[in-house]
Amino acid sequence: MRPTNRRNRPTSSRNLQFIHQVIAQLKAEPERLQLIKNNLAYYRKQTHLKRGFLLAIERFDWVFEATDNIDEICEQIMADDYIGNRLRRYPLLFKGVVES
Repeated sequence: MRPTNRRNRPTSSRNLQFIHQVIAQLKAEPERLQLIKNNLAYYRKQTHLKRGFLLAIERFDWVFEATDNIDEICEQIMADDYIGNRLRRYPLLFKGVVES
């Protein structure tokens, strides 16, 4: 039996640039966290979502449950671990945080 290979997908530079803008906006205006929470609630109601997207929503719930500190939340989003990678993979969760 072969061991399973776990792919470590790098975050695209375009996506990473957007995430950096999100982090800057969140640090400047912490009340924008409510937009993320609203996005989570909206997507949670959807009936047909990919399993990965649902996992990202669940991981964001974990982050919000663990802390209310904006710096710690931003740190977790940018963390090079399972949760950080999962959160950055779905930029729709950050919809509306960055002003166009």
